[in-house]
Amino acid sequence: MTFEKDRNEMRKAYCELLMKTAETDPRIVVLEADLMASNGTKPFAAAYPERTFDVGIAEANMIGVAAGLAASGKLPFCDTFTPFATRRCYDQITVSAAYTNLPLRIVGTDPGLAAEVNGGTHMSMEDVAIMRSMPNMKLFEPVDETQLRAAWDWILTVDGPLYIRIFRKTAPKIFGEDYRFEPGKLSVIREGGDAAIFATGLMTADALEAAELLAAEGIDAAVLNLHTLKPLDRDGILFWAKKCGAAVTCENGTVVGALGSAVAETTADAWPIPVKRIGVQDHFGEVGTMPYLKEKYGMTPKDIAAAAKAAIAMKK
Repeated sequence: MTFEKDRNEMRKAYCELLMKTAETDPRIVVLEADLMASNGTKPFAAAYPERTFDVGIAEANMIGVAAGLAASGKLPFCDTFTPFATRRCYDQITVSAAYTNLPLRIVGTDPGLAAEVNGGTHMSMEDVAIMRSMPNMKLFEPVDETQLRAAWDWILTVDGPLYIRIFRKTAPKIFGEDYRFEPGKLSVIREGGDAAIFATGLMTADALEAAELLAAEGIDAAVLNLHTLKPLDRDGILFWAKKCGAAVTCENGTVVGALGSAVAETTADAWPIPVKRIGVQDHFGEVGTMPYLKEKYGMTPKDIAAAAKAAIAMKK
């Protein structure tokens, strides 16, 4: 299955949205941890130097400064690589952002395998799991530029802290220009009745390819994009669990405590079905390209299709 690419890199679209909003909203400020070039926010800094704060490689301090700005009426966007945006400053986020329910927007770039040649230290497999467990925290992972733009008004207005996972480069284009974002409601990309494939972020394109492979074998798989992992669309998950009776989850990170756990917990509580989880199986990352790493960790479309067939067999 061949995907059209987005027009822009995700980081460029993100910066454009920040700059456009800043034209009329004086609350917008950007905080960086010495990664403006990597995160694509240099144009914002050039246009709004008085509203840009580069704290250096001091992410915990960045969260503290952002919390102070938020308490003063600003809407801070804190950008850095995913592991440094979450696990490095988890306590500061907990106390200064979530406990106080301040409107910080914490943006982790190149999550999971997208870190590629930066290697295991830069591959935050567990960021969704740890952020999802934090009270008051919301989680959003756009699948493409269209979804990011469609969600922007919600990003600006959602109450309290929000963690956003963004792939920096050009993503496969999944949604058309008629797409309408609904926070906390999964997006139905493909209808089906034999198995429900729940996917988030970059794995959504792989899930669609897997559905094509299954269709060639006469298996009708639905593909559902869970873009907001918190708040989670429990009703949507249960609707598709009841309709299909078997599920696969696909995520670019650990299956422990993240999307796979969320779907398994939801179905176990209300409508138990077989759930197979595709993602990193409790393992650190390593240096490599995404195609290589997806093969290594069993995250290819073929792996997803095999998991769907296994889940279907279990329901029988």
